[in-house]
Amino acid sequence: MKFLDQATRNLFFTGKGGVGKTSVACATAVKLADAGKKVLLVSTDPASNLDEVLGVALGNHPTAIPAIPTLCAMNLDPEQSAAEYRERMVGPYRGVLPDAAIASMEEQFSGSCTLEIAAFDEFSRLLGDPAATAEFDYVIFDTAPTGHTLRLLTLPSAWDGFMEQNTTGTSCLGPLAGLQAQQKLYQESVKALSDSAVTTLVLVARAEPSALREAARTSVELAELGVQNQHLVVNGVFQAIDSSDPYAVALEQRGAAALSAMPAGLKAIPQTIVPLSPNGILGIDSLRRLGTVDFTSVTNSTDERFENADEQPFLADLIDGLIAPGHGVILAMGKGGVGKTTVAAAIAVAIAERGYEVHLSTTDPAAHIAAALNDERLPNLSVSRIDPAEETARYSAEVLGNAGANLDEQGKFLLEEDLRSPCTEEIAVFRAFADAVAAGTNKFVVLDTAPTGHTVLLLDSALAYHREVSRQSSEMPEAVENLLPRLRDPDFARVLIVTLPEATPVHEAAALQRDLRRAEIEPYAWVINQVLSPLPLSDPLMQQRQSHEQKYLREVSEVHASRTAIIPWQIEPPAGLHGLSRLTHSDKSTSTS
Repeated sequence: MKFLDQATRNLFFTGKGGVGKTSVACATAVKLADAGKKVLLVSTDPASNLDEVLGVALGNHPTAIPAIPTLCAMNLDPEQSAAEYRERMVGPYRGVLPDAAIASMEEQFSGSCTLEIAAFDEFSRLLGDPAATAEFDYVIFDTAPTGHTLRLLTLPSAWDGFMEQNTTGTSCLGPLAGLQAQQKLYQESVKALSDSAVTTLVLVARAEPSALREAARTSVELAELGVQNQHLVVNGVFQAIDSSDPYAVALEQRGAAALSAMPAGLKAIPQTIVPLSPNGILGIDSLRRLGTVDFTSVTNSTDERFENADEQPFLADLIDGLIAPGHGVILAMGKGGVGKTTVAAAIAVAIAERGYEVHLSTTDPAAHIAAALNDERLPNLSVSRIDPAEETARYSAEVLGNAGANLDEQGKFLLEEDLRSPCTEEIAVFRAFADAVAAGTNKFVVLDTAPTGHTVLLLDSALAYHREVSRQSSEMPEAVENLLPRLRDPDFARVLIVTLPEATPVHEAAALQRDLRRAEIEPYAWVINQVLSPLPLSDPLMQQRQSHEQKYLREVSEVHASRTAIIPWQIEPPAGLHGLSRLTHSDKSTSTS
């Protein structure tokens, strides 16, 4: 990987969900550690799978990797970080203030905003305080999907501006209370990020248009923040071995076309191309092999194909059950990059084609619904996106109009100050999500939700929401009050867990299912996307990957899911009304051609 020729001390890996940031970051850490360097590998992703890739249980503090003496790794777990942050803020007052006051303080430190602040607080300590990582030669950050990463990186400027404007010192924003003392640390974090001699930002993408567009957008936004030292890694680039295999040829051509049409801004950035691995990237040995293809290990192994692969239910087989109630909400959930948008759009099109009124929406900051539909429309299919900026502006105006109507100028100033906080956006987006779900009472609503960690944060916000908003409004909106009961009603809400037949997506989907069940939400079905098993492949590298996916198909059907459906890999990308309809076609022979 070319960025290691003159590696900076700090290496950040970012990109669209599912592009292989963790694999590339881990492989980089292993390569540096194998060279005798002391390396700290850190994940700031709420849905991190660092443990699984490295094969070691990790926590909030550096843990040595037994196979490599000079490598340590850690997960900045949001829940644990939030608990530690909350205790630092509240702990000194225990036994000093009445129990009721302590309970009130703890409530102000509840909710998803505190998770964001706490993770950032720890992140800044590692980046901005040289003493925190002094024992290491390199610090590698395996960051979260793009939207979360950008928010993480822009928080220093946003909060610094907020604190400069807070001249009264009387803000009632609990989660921000501990930040005043940290301004110097945050300034050092920003300085380190923008110092090209210290930090390299590695943009990871796949040879796919959406991933490259996301990388280009990220590159521009980070450059505007002063992060100029960038490198592009295009991961998983496939080259066909058997030119008579139409699937292999199509996959190679699709990647080549995406690279040829790469946004101009990315072409100016130094690049590394990483070939597609025949098997998954799990364990230290596989990380050492990342970027190479050992053709001697690529064998014809079709005898290991998943039993009855051709008899597995397809996405079309779920539609009757999904529309049986006549209305309601259908949610596509899963790890970033597994195809939630495609699945949600295909289901919405299928339901609309049957004559039902359908609304398709997303809470994902990196929404790609318009691209999935090719901007085509059906008469009874409407499309929208929950835009954070728009929702925040709408929510703030409503609060100022209601709660601020009878306040004096000083009171209005404090209320406006409150609404400028980062927490307001989370509340506004959550309320919009609740409104979208409520619309399913008289039609079908299909929600392409955000990546796993963000989705769970939204759901977990239900109880904390009222505590947050009660300072600004005296009543709970009906949609919010009824959100969890609606999501728990199997006759109203149908949750589809979308995954790929690979280790990390399957295991993160299983973790999501456990979280949903703790919230008393039972998934309706699992949808396994981009499955190779039903395809008549002859390319040995494709066959190797076909063989590798068998254990994960079995795991889903035998361990995790009570109902499954598969979507075979498509020669033509499923975009536009025709392409999406192909995914829910009842004739399986057309789904593999």
